[in-house]
Amino acid sequence: MIALCQIVLPGWSGEERLALLDVDHPNISAVRVLLDAGDPDRKRAGALEYLGGVSLTSRDPAFGGFSSLSVVGDRITLLSDGGNVASFRLNREMQPRAIRFANLPAGPGRGWDKRDRDSESMAVDTATGRVFVGFEGYNMIWRYAPDFARAERAIAPAAMAKWPANGGAETLARMPDGRFVVISEVAHVAPAHWVGNDAGRLKTRDGLIFASDPTTPGLQPLHFAYTPPGRFDTSDATALPNGDLLVLDRDFRLPYHFSAMVSRVRARDLHPGAVTHPERLALLDSPLLHDNFEGIATSREGDDTIVWIVSDDNQSWLQRTLLLKFRLRG
Repeated sequence: MIALCQIVLPGWSGEERLALLDVDHPNISAVRVLLDAGDPDRKRAGALEYLGGVSLTSRDPAFGGFSSLSVVGDRITLLSDGGNVASFRLNREMQPRAIRFANLPAGPGRGWDKRDRDSESMAVDTATGRVFVGFEGYNMIWRYAPDFARAERAIAPAAMAKWPANGGAETLARMPDGRFVVISEVAHVAPAHWVGNDAGRLKTRDGLIFASDPTTPGLQPLHFAYTPPGRFDTSDATALPNGDLLVLDRDFRLPYHFSAMVSRVRARDLHPGAVTHPERLALLDSPLLHDNFEGIATSREGDDTIVWIVSDDNQSWLQRTLLLKFRLRG
């Protein structure tokens, strides 16, 4: 009733609406970037072999803030933490082609402000094309029809209910066997789910394993503990073809410096009650490219496993939207 009165008051413009991408005029520009600006020949970051990368920009003011990505075939899809979707293909020169913009058709709340579309993670069921999205502010998981055509189902799992509003489902990965893995950015393992002394450590993050589609009514996940390296916090994860989990963790330190770590959790260690300690594969920090990397995905090219990483520029002039492509070695 109060809101209605406010709407009709002369001169009141109301709360500013969340910026949406212009779906009728999609445009993206790409500039190639070196892994190490001081050493153009450098092609390795630990177990990752650099195949190329680009800094992405657009004339659309809503472009940016990408927190997750998926790669299906040769189509790359980026999802922002404001519910905006940008998808495209890259040619051999890493220039975007067949560009499409979209906005989530539905989600938590009314969708007017950023909190209602704080979509931080994404996983795709390649068999059906369905897309699963984790919403941080509401601690929910939503399921969408292929290409985000419509929302199909949503759930607020009880196991995620006490996760911090700004530290929820930063990761969402669909495993080759059909399970889904979710890891909180900052929520610690609840005492009831501790296993041994290790799980009681403050550094562990609460992880959930869903046996199948996490939006299935009545499906209860089982807990495990993920231990991020050093000062890092979990920002995304993706499955490897052999069932291992590839995790992206990031760190921020003053005055304004981001770094990222790519690690692997072996399939044999990923089970309910486990306390996982990932194997560190690559560090992205000075002098290498570094930014607020929040999304990671994998694809296949022949026998090679390709790793893609995207950064969330927070739509700040101090940061960039970087899309990097690597080959996993070892």
